[in-house]
Amino acid sequence: MDEKTIQIFEQSLRRCDANPEFLDIFYDRFLASSPKVKERFAKTDFHRQKRLLRASFYLILLASEDPDGGPERYLGHLATRHSTKDLDVGAELYDLWLDSLLESVKECDPEYTEEVEHAWEAMMGVGIDFLLSRYHHS
Repeated sequence: MDEKTIQIFEQSLRRCDANPEFLDIFYDRFLASSPKVKERFAKTDFHRQKRLLRASFYLILLASEDPDGGPERYLGHLATRHSTKDLDVGAELYDLWLDSLLESVKECDPEYTEEVEHAWEAMMGVGIDFLLSRYHHS
């Protein structure tokens, strides 16, 4: 990942993270995106889930800065957890997840631009592509 994209993402992440409602906005939007999403998260402890999601953003940042070993090193456990061998999250949910996230960033980042959106798409693509590559093989 190029340094400019990483920097734009990291700055936007910090702005979004400064909004205490950012992850609530995201999860409200994500849960409303599909009955299947709502069903999959019915018994979720959202206090814990929001902490995990916040941490995963920073893991993706670290993985993006270390393309040789980073995805496995930083996202390996996450990929195993989301795979068919554990939570079986459902590969079809990643598009809904990303759409919900990008809309939430647009709402919560006061300096949002198309460049910010592209940075989030690129960075989340690193994580999503890795998770999907391990979905059936973890």
